[in-house]
Parts: sequence; structure tokens; C-alpha cells
Amino acid sequence: MKTATSNLKKPIIIAGPCSAETEEQVFNTAKALANSNKVNMLRAGIWKPRTRPGNFEGVGEKGLKWLVDAGKAHNLPTTTEVANAKHVELALKAGVDVLWIGARTTVNPFSVQEIADAVKGSNIPIMIKNPINPDLQLWVGAIERIADAGINDITAIHRGFSSFEKTKFRNEPKWGIPIELMHLFPDLPIICDPSHIGGTRDLIEPLSQKALDMNMAGLMIETHLTPDEAWSDAKQQITPTRLIQLLDRLVVREKDLINPLIISELDSLRSEIDDVDEKILNAISDRFKVITKIGEFKKENNTTILQPDRWFEILKTRGLIGSQLKLNDPFVDQLLKLIHKESVLLQTKIMNS
Repeated sequence: MKTATSNLKKPIIIAGPCSAETEEQVFNTAKALANSNKVNMLRAGIWKPRTRPGNFEGVGEKGLKWLVDAGKAHNLPTTTEVANAKHVELALKAGVDVLWIGARTTVNPFSVQEIADAVKGSNIPIMIKNPINPDLQLWVGAIERIADAGINDITAIHRGFSSFEKTKFRNEPKWGIPIELMHLFPDLPIICDPSHIGGTRDLIEPLSQKALDMNMAGLMIETHLTPDEAWSDAKQQITPTRLIQLLDRLVVREKDLINPLIISELDSLRSEIDDVDEKILNAISDRFKVITKIGEFKKENNTTILQPDRWFEILKTRGLIGSQLKLNDPFVDQLLKLIHKESVLLQTKIMNS
């Protein structure tokens, strides 16, 4: 699979304002980014899907000309978000170089299919953000729909996932989901949007470094000349100067090792991991053998599967053990809950057999 970023030097840096606001703003932003020699593509939102009406929803079609002209003037390819067939038609007509599908659109297969039908025959590069909810199959489905339309120039964008839980992130990164996407599509580049994951300027740099450490192909960072005065998402935008400083501090790590001594040492450590993993799986297998006996005992004695007091005791005592072993508390909690869920399912099968 070719990609929308295949001809760009890694890591790819896409930057520009959340929203195109004025022609002067777009041109001056493009100039500052081009002068940095660190940015590969200019972005700007033309149509802005907002949760509630009444907020700024983008300047619309006239902004396309600002974006394209600014890109040409400063030798930067351009990209903007499209959410329907009309957006695609207007963006193609204006000469936008790359389109992206936003999270609110990816979540809706009808909308993705409408865009797929609209781009058929154009061979325009497409970038696809993850859906707002943590559903890998929706993301995969969007990629497949665009590919089925004859577009083989595709890149994925990881921008995090909505959550009912209040955390320091605007959108939870849930790194495991893009990692799984990497496994499904080894040749598909994934770039990270730390602006939308973090939601605040201070989180952009650590999230960017995390993304590069995970071998993501690049970053999309919202950049505004005067972020505090931005018409949308002011808190998550940074100035071009701050962007340059941030990029200078990022460490780009090597994907492939060349030094034979380093490779040998890493292989040795990986061998240790293999042995530990085998012991873990054997221990889990032994635990479920005991669970099977418990399930049979409960069935014979007409006892309920779920024993809340026992479960709370396990959570407490194993949590203390995990803390003593300096294991991350949320990890231990999730692991125990996962094992408990499987244990309940196993005992249910025994009860119904």
C-alpha cells in the first residue's frame, strides 16, 4: 500500500491552525512554518464539526483558496478535513493535495462510504483519523472502504478516543489500538495527533515523543500565530516558534539495529522475556485448572458462581502484592479483572454443562 506520506522524510510533520480564520492568518502561518524547514505539510480546518451549534464552524469554501495559495506560495503540500461528498468535490476543485477524514466521520460507515464514492477515480491521498470511540474495527472499516474506492495512498492518524472518565487527556491515547492497527497493516504509516489527544499545550511534547518512540511515522500538530486568540481549540495550539523548539527537542530513534553487539544483547534479553512469558502462561493455565475444580465443586453443591466477598479479598490482597512488587496499580487491577472475567465464564460453562 502506498501512502499519503510515502514521499516525505520521516518523521513527517504536519502543522497549521485548527481552523483557517483569515487569509492573512493562513499565509503568515505557512510562511513561518516554511521558514523553519521542519514542516512537510500545511494543515487547516475549513469546515469544523462542532458538538453544539452556535460555535465557530469554519469559514467554508473561501478558506480552500487561502490554504492552497498559501501552500503554493511557500512550497508546502496542503491538507484539510472533509466530512461529506460536497467537501470532497470542493477540495478537489480547489487543488488541496491531501484530504483527511476526521474522527467524527470515521465513526459513521455511511459517511465514510459517501466520501469513498466521491474520491473514486481521483487517486487523491487520504489520511484517516481513528473513530471517536475505541473501536478498532470501525477504523479498519474506514481504511478498507477508502482502499476499495481505488485509493492506495492512505495514512492513518491516531488522535485518541473519547472517554466518560475524566483524565488529564482530552482524548485517551489507548496506545494498544494503534499498535494493533500496525499489526493488521504493517505497511500502513500511522501518524499521531498529540494536539487532540492532549487538549493542552503542555502535553503535546511528551505525547509526541511517545509517538516517535512507538515508531509512528510522524506528527500532526495544531499551530497558530496567536493561540490564545484562536477561534477554535485555543488551548491545544502552539506558536510556530514553540513548535520549532519542540521538534528540536524530540529524539528520533532508530527502527532497525545495525551494531552486532547491540543486536546480540537485545536478543539475549528477548530470550529472557520468552522464558518469563512461558512461565506466566503455564501459571495461568494452572490457575484455570483450579478454577475448573472450583466450578465443578460449586455445581455439585448448588453454589452461586459469583462470591463477592472472595472477589474483593482477591482484589485487595493481590493488589498489595502487586504494590510490594512495584507493579503499576491500574495494570494489576485490570489484569485481575480480566482473569476474573474469564474465570466466571469458565464456571458458567461448567454450570450449564
